[in-house]
Amino acid sequence: MKKYVRYAMLGLAIFALALLAGCGSETAGKGTADGSSSSAIQAESAPAATSSSQGTEKKPQKLTIKVYYPDEQGMKLIADKRTVTLDGQEKYTAAMESLLEGTKEKGQTNIIPKQTKLRSVKVENGTATVDFTGDLRKDFVGGSTGETLFRSLRLMLVGSVVDTLTEFPEVKKVQILIDGKKVESLSGHMDLSQPMGRMADLLK
Repeated sequence: MKKYVRYAMLGLAIFALALLAGCGSETAGKGTADGSSSSAIQAESAPAATSSSQGTEKKPQKLTIKVYYPDEQGMKLIADKRTVTLDGQEKYTAAMESLLEGTKEKGQTNIIPKQTKLRSVKVENGTATVDFTGDLRKDFVGGSTGETLFRSLRLMLVGSVVDTLTEFPEVKKVQILIDGKKVESLSGHMDLSQPMGRMADLLK
């Protein structure tokens, strides 16, 4: 009798162990399935990585300047306020290029010959050295006829360059070169061999 009881208890013990093992296996299976699903959702919802190489492009700098042109009588200089885009240029170069473009404003007249090109502008120790092509003096032939008019035009031309550059506070004087060389004058009567200060008496 005791032998049968022992076998019965042993059988119950084996059954109980088998039952517990089955439950554990089922729980582990659910955990794996849930874990796989969660990983997939995280992968889908993760934001796309942005490339650090996509740097922001620098916008060209804009600057408001004043360039000067003679009035219709050729007696005074009038300021023309403009906004220029530097786009890698120095502000002095941008100002001179803008001056060479000419004016269409009422009451102003162009004085610099159209063929004139800017070769360079450099500023050092308060002096701007601006270099033009030889076309700058092409139309100034001088002569006795209309000498007063020629003298006034030369003065206006030089004044427009000098006063445009001295609008920048750091520029105190301007040295004008033609084809990289100093010149005595534009067909006489005006010394260009030395740097010139702001010509405020010409301003209207």
